[in-house]
Amino acid sequence: MAKLDKMEKELSKSYENDEWVSVDNLESEKSKYQEIARYTIQKNKRINIRISEKDLNGIKLRAREEGIPYQTLISSVLHKFVSGKFIEKA
Repeated sequence: MAKLDKMEKELSKSYENDEWVSVDNLESEKSKYQEIARYTIQKNKRINIRISEKDLNGIKLRAREEGIPYQTLISSVLHKFVSGKFIEKA
């Protein structure tokens, strides 16, 4: 059996602890998240920006902590900001 990574271990433990809950209207929920995924992965524009080396290093560090590419982190932060879902910690 393949070795599980950290996230897979957490999911497995959560499932084994009966922390998962069935959702009502499964097909509706699946459709909703499929549409979100479709628009999330549809990246059809390229931009170039200049930022400080210190900020870029910080972004790369945070991305490594999250286990994602730093470009994906930047894209996600921008998406959350323009969609009004970006929440600053006080």
